[in-house]
Parts: sequence; structure tokens; C-alpha cells
Amino acid sequence: MTWASIDLNADLGEGFGRWRLTDDEGLLSIVTSANVACGFHAGDASTMQRVCRLAAERSVRIGAQVSYRDLAGFGRRSMDVPPDELAAEIAYQIGALQVFARAAGSRVSYVKPHGALYNRVVHDEEQAAAVVDGVLLTGERLPLLGLPGSKLHAMAEKAGLPVITEAFADRAYTAEGTLVPRREEGAVLTDENAVVERSVSMARFGVVTSRCGRSVAVRARSLCLHGDTPGAVTLARQVRHQLETVGVRVEAFV
Repeated sequence: MTWASIDLNADLGEGFGRWRLTDDEGLLSIVTSANVACGFHAGDASTMQRVCRLAAERSVRIGAQVSYRDLAGFGRRSMDVPPDELAAEIAYQIGALQVFARAAGSRVSYVKPHGALYNRVVHDEEQAAAVVDGVLLTGERLPLLGLPGSKLHAMAEKAGLPVITEAFADRAYTAEGTLVPRREEGAVLTDENAVVERSVSMARFGVVTSRCGRSVAVRARSLCLHGDTPGAVTLARQVRHQLETVGVRVEAFV
């Protein structure tokens, strides 16, 4: 499946106190959806408030980027969290961000897991169900952004929640359509031309070339541009420019 338009999302607010990892203002001038760190892998109250205000000023959709409780590991370490506990922590993170989104005159429009949790819920039905239960605890039927064919999407659809399919412009794919783990060499792509070309291929034709050279269907409604890579703003600007040049509208999915 291909789309006449595509959403561009980026992970933002990934700082803590005086430390900032992402160029939030620069990326918010380019992307249409902002995955805002909710304090468990990065982010704090002041950072969430600032990013929500900036996003609302630019009419960028605000998403809750929820994570395992893992500040030291940046949310990239898989954890065996009991389902009830994980559901409560998901709801906690969404609720915290919702306060700042509403104060900025906006709202939390969707939920996206981060890091190890994102990869875990591709295959782990129990953890995926816990994330869905956490969303339901908030009392809002928020869309879940994730990989096509994931357990997360299966559990969300079973619960009546909307799902949004996502692809990654700067990550290597396996032949099965999953992301190559970050610990493996070549998992993150740094060649700007390659990232731009892959973005256009995914947006226009719904395919990406896997690490082994096989074409893989991605069926993405949203394209993720990581904000923590060197030159992220310049790369995001190039991706958006090329998408619009070939006739793909860049607009939010919600």
C-alpha cells in the first residue's frame, strides 16, 4: 500500500535537566508529529512543558513516547515488567504529558513506545497487551504508532484502538520487516543520500531494501526521523524537501 501523503515523526524532548540531546526547535519546524519523551527514558517536567508549547505553536501533533523505566539506559534495555505494573506506568506517562499538552492548547494525539519497549511489543503479546491496557486506563482511545504486523497493533485492534503503521528512514531492516538491533553493526544508517532515497521509496512504493538485499513491504503511514543522530535537522529537512518534490504531501496522520 502506498499513500498520497505521509506523516513525519521525530523523537523529541530527549533531555534531562540542563542536558539536551535533540534539537527540538529545529525539528519542530520540519516534522508533523512529535514523539515527546515522558520522563522514563528521558525528559522531565520542564522539558515536556517546553516541547509541548513549541509543538502547539507550530501545529505539530503531540504523541506520548512511553518507555520502560530506564533513565540510565535511555530506555534501550529490555525489562521484564509485570503486565499490571507496565500498564500503570504507561498510563502514568501519558497522563503526565497530557497535562502539558492541554496547558499549551493542544492534546496528546497518539502513543508510541520507545526503544526496548518498541522492539519488545513487536513479538511479545503479553507486553503489547499491557501497553494497550495502559492506554485504555487513560480513558482515551488514542492511536498506537508502531511496526506493521506487530503484536502491539494486533492487541490494539482487538481492543478497538486505532493503529498507525510506521517505517524508519535511518534504520536497517531484516528480511522479516523488523529493525536490525542497534547493537549490530550497520543498524543505523548515516549516509544522507541513502536515507533520503529510502524515505521516498517507502512513501511512494511501500518498500524498503533489507540488509540482505531483499525488498520488504513496509506499508507506512508515518516515517520516523531520529532526532538523536548527528545532523538530524539537516537530514530531516532534506527528506521532507525530496518527498514534496516527488509529489508526496507531508501531513499529520491525525
